Amino acid sequence: QVQLVESGGGLAQVGGSLRLSCAASGSINRFNFMGWYRQTPGKERELVARMRIDGSTTYADSVKGRFAISRDDAKVTTYLQMNDLKVEDTGVYYCQFITVRSYWGPGTQVTVSS
Repeated sequence: QVQLVESGGGLAQVGGSLRLSCAASGSINRFNFMGWYRQTPGKERELVARMRIDGSTTYADSVKGRFAISRDDAKVTTYLQMNDLKVEDTGVYYCQFITVRSYWGPGTQVTVSS
């Protein structure tokens, strides 16, 4: 059984920074993708950033140049460094690991205030 746990969410001011972490536990030795999504009330969950096993990355246009996804294979953890935060970055952030199936964390709230 694989479990993902996000941490690092909270309250930040416009222009500030937060770093999210997502640690995987259980039987996960290899992944194809790890990524971060966010969801706001009334909207569908949207991709924020994703990393393939080869290290290549994909970012939503709205976060390019501000957010960076990284990983620590030894800790089976992915990170999302969020800089220059904007009010529209507010939402619940979910991490996802994809092996032969998809695993999701429970989500962590990020609130950016002006």
